[in-house]
Amino acid sequence: MAPCGRVPVLLLLTILLLIFDCGMLALPESDNSPLHSEMDVGKVNRMDPALPARRPSTWKLADEEACREDVIRICPKHTWSNNLAVLECLQDIKEADNEISSDCNHLLWNYKYNLTTDPKFEAVAADVCKSTIAEIKECADEERGKGYLVSCLVDHRTNITEYQCHQYITKMTAIIYSDYRLICGFLETCKADINRLQCGSIRATDKDVHSQGEVVACLEKALVKEAEQQTPQYQITEDCKKSILRVAELSSDDFHLDRYLYFSCREDRERFCENTQAGEGRVYKCLFNHKFEDSMSEKCREALTTRQKLIAQDYKVSYSLAKACRSDLRKYRCNVENLPRSREARLSYLLLCLESAMHRGRQVSSECQGEMLDYRRMLMEDFSLSPEIILNCRGEIEHHCSGLHRKGRTLHCLMRVTRAEKTNIGVSCQQAVSSVIETVSSFLSEEVICFVMHVYTSQYLAGQQKFTCYFMRQVQVLYIYIYIFCFFRILSCLMEHLYTEKMVEDCEHRLLELQYFISRDWKLDPNLYRKCQGDAFRLCHAQGWNETNEMVMPSGAIFSCLYRHAYRTEDQGRRLSRDCKSEVQRILHQRALDVKLDPGLQEKCLVDLGKWCNEKTEAGQELECLQDHLEDLLVVCREVVGNLTELESEDIQIEALLMRACEPVIQAHCHEVADNQIDSGDLMECLIRNKYQKEMNEKCASGVTHFQLVQMKDFRFSYKFKMACKEDVLSLCPNIKKKADVVLCLSTTVRNDTLQEVTHRVSVKCRKQLRVEELEMTEDIRLEPDLYDACKTDIGKFCQGVPFGNAQIVECLKENKKQLTSRCHQNVFKLQKVEMMDPELDYTLMRVCKQMIGKMCSKVRSEKLSKALERSRNTEAMEEKAKSMQTVKDFTQNTDYRLNPILRKACDADIPKFCHSILNKADEYTELEGQVISCLKLKYAEQRLSPDCEDQIRVIIQESALDYRLDPQLQIHCSEEITTLCAEEAAAQEQTGQVEECLKTNLLKLKSEACKKEVLNMLKESKADIFVDPVLHLACALDIKHFCAAIPPGKGRQMSCLMEALEDKRLRLQPECKKRLQDRIEMWSYAAKVASAEGFSDLAMQVLTSPSKNYIISMIALSVCFLFLIGLVCGRFSKRVTRELKDR
Repeated sequence: MAPCGRVPVLLLLTILLLIFDCGMLALPESDNSPLHSEMDVGKVNRMDPALPARRPSTWKLADEEACREDVIRICPKHTWSNNLAVLECLQDIKEADNEISSDCNHLLWNYKYNLTTDPKFEAVAADVCKSTIAEIKECADEERGKGYLVSCLVDHRTNITEYQCHQYITKMTAIIYSDYRLICGFLETCKADINRLQCGSIRATDKDVHSQGEVVACLEKALVKEAEQQTPQYQITEDCKKSILRVAELSSDDFHLDRYLYFSCREDRERFCENTQAGEGRVYKCLFNHKFEDSMSEKCREALTTRQKLIAQDYKVSYSLAKACRSDLRKYRCNVENLPRSREARLSYLLLCLESAMHRGRQVSSECQGEMLDYRRMLMEDFSLSPEIILNCRGEIEHHCSGLHRKGRTLHCLMRVTRAEKTNIGVSCQQAVSSVIETVSSFLSEEVICFVMHVYTSQYLAGQQKFTCYFMRQVQVLYIYIYIFCFFRILSCLMEHLYTEKMVEDCEHRLLELQYFISRDWKLDPNLYRKCQGDAFRLCHAQGWNETNEMVMPSGAIFSCLYRHAYRTEDQGRRLSRDCKSEVQRILHQRALDVKLDPGLQEKCLVDLGKWCNEKTEAGQELECLQDHLEDLLVVCREVVGNLTELESEDIQIEALLMRACEPVIQAHCHEVADNQIDSGDLMECLIRNKYQKEMNEKCASGVTHFQLVQMKDFRFSYKFKMACKEDVLSLCPNIKKKADVVLCLSTTVRNDTLQEVTHRVSVKCRKQLRVEELEMTEDIRLEPDLYDACKTDIGKFCQGVPFGNAQIVECLKENKKQLTSRCHQNVFKLQKVEMMDPELDYTLMRVCKQMIGKMCSKVRSEKLSKALERSRNTEAMEEKAKSMQTVKDFTQNTDYRLNPILRKACDADIPKFCHSILNKADEYTELEGQVISCLKLKYAEQRLSPDCEDQIRVIIQESALDYRLDPQLQIHCSEEITTLCAEEAAAQEQTGQVEECLKTNLLKLKSEACKKEVLNMLKESKADIFVDPVLHLACALDIKHFCAAIPPGKGRQMSCLMEALEDKRLRLQPECKKRLQDRIEMWSYAAKVASAEGFSDLAMQVLTSPSKNYIISMIALSVCFLFLIGLVCGRFSKRVTRELKDR
């Protein structure tokens, strides 16, 4: 083997020193012993002739003149007779140059050197470690006589089980590491580097310093500094680097073997680790755990940091980690030969490699997992242990995180700064932070542990107000393995409680910082990988996901593929397994908490977030803001936000904040839907239905309304509607995107098919869901974009302070309809037409009459609902609110026949026949103020209407005769007269025809010709049928029953019967009936006199109804005959033709 392949023959010098430690080795002490023979003075004098001669069996270091004074002054008296004890005492002095004389130092160094070069020294090792050498084949095969055997034993000292051999090798290494020149090849390997770095003197003529720990420490610092610089001033040679790391590795067992650290931390060791037994790296770990204590000396902290940085470069520098994980590293091929990265990543790579094995379900020993957790914490607490952070984030640390360097505060600061949009963080720094987070992702910080324990133990600790982290440090060891396996469950639990009252603000910030990086690299989420590995391979063709080598697909692309399959139905193809879908939903729930937790969304919407949502800083507001400005977003951002919104429509439980706010109403009304494994939009539909229940709070109602408004931007955002009507939209409403437009298109198609009585082109399932969407849109004017946009100005003017919900804004606009702007008025009229055609779309009517409809009209179809409510108006079961609502509806319908679909259908032929002059002047979206209905009333009086139309007009006349407000034309033309002549009657709480009777009575006092005409028309209508004159009908009810019971009503037959009874002297009418009837006859006579004919038909009707009709008819006939005779006589003169013409 190469001369420097092992620890050199110089290690053999320790054997002789062990001879003098009688408590350590029971070796023969006879003068013939080869060990004693090696101690002759000649050996020593060959290096330094000035040293006096001694007898080998009695020579002691304490007796030498050069060292006697130092030994007496420094070393305890009981050690003077033991050369080994004296050597250890003198070389452990912290400041060797100041406390040991130069001559003594020179003597000690040459003493060790002479022992090391003696070829007989190896024989002792062969004797003491006989059985160990036989077990270690590599050492048994070493060439004897050159010191290689002892070197091999030092290399394999962790595998030595024989007690005496182990102690013997340990003592040798304690001496070896006190001087770097005694280590094999170190002088030759690092000579140039030491000179250039000025780490110490190596020339033989220089002063021989016994302890060279400072020199080794200098090289170690230079190695660490090189890794932290982009362009290092000086690069240590590769061979020297290996030697430095090898020295650090060999000193990993015992704290005493790192001389610089030992001297730097002696007092701290006594302060913090007094009861910690040396060996197996225990003192190192103890000091690491106390590194950031206030009482820790800066020099010790610096030495510990250097040691940790070496561990970050080579895991073997940690004795406990190398020992605990040796078999696992070999088993899962995580050795350095498989390392794909630079040396800075060795420790992080090995941690990730083992973590990857655990994710794949492989077993890693609990001891190794414990060590992994310790070193993750080490990397998390001190950012300087990660060279990539120092290298790439120096500027960011100085600018944003200056002074934050303990207990992980700097790393958390970088995470916080990276999350902020307004800060300029370099890509390389972000990648470096992500790399560190990936390495330490399984570490549970004390702050998080404290929060968890505080929340979940507070119920058991009565009166305990604060669960301190000091206590947690005491019990943390007991829970270490639990945290290793449960970290991500706890993290998920904490994420579910984000933005809740229980969440501590600092913990909230730390969680968001950590989750920010986890969301960008799903290799950091082992639960997702473990449960979705098979699905990713099966559905997304992902191989090697979460492996340490380069992935075929980015983890973000794989996750996108997974969530696309998460919500597929059986008809749509292959779906995720239940466990994987649960994990995907968990992640989506966490993403919805903050825009920054969705890397794709934040990256593509960064510009829009700054432009539109700069002031939205509360939880969940940024996503809502993007959804509100969906049409204004850049194309890439709009696509991402649209896809996320579409996903939310299928599973609204993704919106964790909304679900928390809606918990009371969900438990009260929607718990069955919420418990379903598959949501498919049912939960949101339930929340909308119960939006005005008493359990609904303001925050939940606001969230539900926001989601409804977002749905209006694209029909795809309503999952159930999309799934039910996708094919219908493509075929019947192509190129239409907005939900309101799609609903209008489909509902128009349904209505047209129904009216034309043809086969429906819209599928049954779509018609059913379309009905749900139409009903939901009536609740808030903002859900009808065209109406809302047209009436924004009017809403601000007439409806300030009126809430949007419960259709209150719509009702406000209806009440102020006459004052609205033209565009708004037209849209309100359009809405009323739809509501009158389909009463279920009148939200206020359905809300007020809900109980009534449920009791009496539950089985009535929507198109017949108006008739059913009308029939029930005067029943005791009808509530006053419902009656009032029905009256308001009647007011509206009487303003325009188009608002009365029943009348419109019944009079479809009569209206264009008799009222065409009015229709020619009519506007499509402007009310006719009852003109067409007044026209039909006149034709009713003339008995010229079709039977169906006549029936409908009779009902309208009867109702308007009881309440003048149901006659728009009367209101318009007689408003002044009603105010002056009939004020008392108009003020009555219940209208029973008083105002109409007042106007009839005061007919002669009416000055307005228009009003007089309207009153005369009422008189005509009442003459046609007594039922349309409620006052007269009430007064003559008994007489009709007695004298006209056999006469069917209609066409004035009962009225004629009563008039004949009035003229018949044998019959006696009721006084009230007689008086009212006489008054009516007088009014009709007066009406006949003053009413002017507007046309030939009116003139003919007046003649026929005149008392002198016979005379008038006779005179007309006489006039016609006279004209005929004149024509016969005078016709020859006008038509004379010459004879010549006749003869032709």
